[in-house]
Amino acid sequence: MLILRSFFESVFLFVKSLAVKVTKQMYRSSSVIVTGVMVVAVISFSANGFGGSGKNAMAAPVIEENGDSEAEAEEEPADQGITGSTEAKIQIGLTDAGSVGQQLVGDLLVQSVRQKQEEERAAQAEIEALKKQILKQQQEERARREAEEAKKKAEAAKREAEEKRRAARRIKYTEEDYQVLLRIVQAEAGICDARGKILVADVIINRVLSDEFPDSVTEVVYAPSQFQPVSNGSINSVKVTAETIECVNRALDGEDYSQGALFFMNRKGSGSAASWFDRHLDYLFAHDGHEFFK
Repeated sequence: MLILRSFFESVFLFVKSLAVKVTKQMYRSSSVIVTGVMVVAVISFSANGFGGSGKNAMAAPVIEENGDSEAEAEEEPADQGITGSTEAKIQIGLTDAGSVGQQLVGDLLVQSVRQKQEEERAAQAEIEALKKQILKQQQEERARREAEEAKKKAEAAKREAEEKRRAARRIKYTEEDYQVLLRIVQAEAGICDARGKILVADVIINRVLSDEFPDSVTEVVYAPSQFQPVSNGSINSVKVTAETIECVNRALDGEDYSQGALFFMNRKGSGSAASWFDRHLDYLFAHDGHEFFK
């Protein structure tokens, strides 16, 4: 009996050790393997002995004496109790090993599911970030297009306003008017820069457009006591330069810097007449030796 008990305990320890190792290495398949080993062990030791001749065939030799048969009969229940206890321990070991394996498999499944969920959340977060980036780029592109459209509209409106202003300053003139304008600009601003020449032409045009002066260039220029080159006759002796022609043409096309000026003078050349400008007119600005008034 001691041999049988020792054998079962050894088997139990071996199977338990094997179950632990298998569960650590094989996870999902460990419980199946351990269960199969345990079932074989139980079947083998719960059969009619190792040799098939009785429960205790390998435990002790057969005693034929009649006197010992009763003792054997009395001992048989104790052997059955030991065998049942050992089998119960094996079953408990199987249950424990199976529970450990199932717990490990369950933990592994939970870990796998959580990992998958984390990966899905990370992928979803990446998609959302990409969507936001695309939306931001679309908004920036739309804002850029809108800014460009607004800029184009503003420039178009500015050009349109400038064209209207220029058109309003384009006066009707004859060839005589044109020649008179060239000579008076050359005489009054021949030594001035291009802007100075255009300013003198602008004052002549402003007078043509004003109700306070005649309606033609020739009449404005030759009005009494208005321009010194007319009074001293230098208007007839000047030689018109190419720059003066260009400046006059620009003024006739509507280029204007005069701020509505109707008068101009050279203070050094005007002498005592300069005081009349100061008393009766509004000073606007000065440029290249000339002062402009309204």
